[in-house]
Amino acid sequence: MYWQYTPPRLVRTPLHQANPPNLAPVDHAAETRAFLTSRRAGISPQEAGLPAHGTRRVPGLRRAEVAQLAGISTEYYARLERGDLSGVSDQVLDALARALRLSEHDRTHLESLARTAGTGHRRRRCPAAAATVRPSVQHLLDSMTGPAFVVNSCGDVLAANAVGRILYAPMIESARGATPNHARFTFLDPRSHQFWGDWDSAADNLVALLHAQAGRDPYDKALTDLVADLSTHSQAFRTRWAGHDILQFHQGAKVIHHPDAGLLHLSYETLDLPGDGLILFTYGAEPGSASEAALRILASHAEPDLAPGRPSLPPSRGE
Repeated sequence: MYWQYTPPRLVRTPLHQANPPNLAPVDHAAETRAFLTSRRAGISPQEAGLPAHGTRRVPGLRRAEVAQLAGISTEYYARLERGDLSGVSDQVLDALARALRLSEHDRTHLESLARTAGTGHRRRRCPAAAATVRPSVQHLLDSMTGPAFVVNSCGDVLAANAVGRILYAPMIESARGATPNHARFTFLDPRSHQFWGDWDSAADNLVALLHAQAGRDPYDKALTDLVADLSTHSQAFRTRWAGHDILQFHQGAKVIHHPDAGLLHLSYETLDLPGDGLILFTYGAEPGSASEAALRILASHAEPDLAPGRPSLPPSRGE
């Protein structure tokens, strides 16, 4: 029977009851420096079509070699790598992207870092808009037959339809009445290792998404607090955060091991809600597959009005 689900005792104080460390906003110059340095270190002279002369103390290309490939002076590239992207032109960004062989996600992140360069005096918040979900958005979620959620750029699950709440029951129950968050659940609740069929991939992607958000808005206090708490309590998060991998929400695949429905092989699609600064996130399964059948069973137990004992999200101020 569904919902006879008792969460095991967590190994640490629930996050919404703890006082997370208060860090300064994400350091834009340090983020830029670490990002460019990591990408430079990932390319060998041979891969770049350059001769490899002498012994190298560090992996990858030298600054002078990146400057040569990008067609700019070594001094100018050194300034950029120190974190000073103020006034950089689109042409230089294009040249750097080619020289460093940046992926589409990396290129978008570099553009975000350039856009926010020199804005340290403006303390901005995430279109954190939305701790609020408009009633029309909730109606849209409820009209969908598959699991659907609205999340913000920090991974908070702000709203869901009924089958979505069933699918994410372990994450919702882990939050103990606070707003569920993908990263907090993944890095701070041991149950996440059973919930995500490929935990390492889920963890890598979450950190890469948070890094992309840090580039878009280094003064997002919600993100700063989240990174502070995760860095304090999770070695796995700290290690990944230092890698500076970048990812943007689009579409993909996930494997979820649901406590009632078993192993689910799902695809997901996302849709930006630009007026709200939020993302609508939907799951589906291959037609005719066992996962599709399992989702149908979950949906058959999902009623718009939740029965007592079923996990629910904290009410949105927009409802």
